Amino acid sequence: MSREVERTDDGRWIVVDGRRWRTADPALPEDVRARLLHHLGVARSAVRTSRGDDGAVAAARARVQLAKTGLGERGPAWWEQDDAERRARWESALGQLES
Repeated sequence: MSREVERTDDGRWIVVDGRRWRTADPALPEDVRARLLHHLGVARSAVRTSRGDDGAVAAARARVQLAKTGLGERGPAWWEQDDAERRARWESALGQLES
């Protein structure tokens, strides 16, 4: 079953099942986007497989938060940041995720 996804006219949001979600920063270089999405997938998997270990679940959720912040889906709105702030956001997230 496929969900219908709409984009708002301004490109900042997608709407899935009536719920609005922030889109990733369109200024992300493709290689950066791919790296952040990889980290997001690994972290989400860790959340699922760490059930019962509260510390591991918390660590995995923190990594999900970092990846989504790097993508621009959480934290300060990417459309309110200048280019330098946007770059600093994703570089900081990758630095923390890849250390």
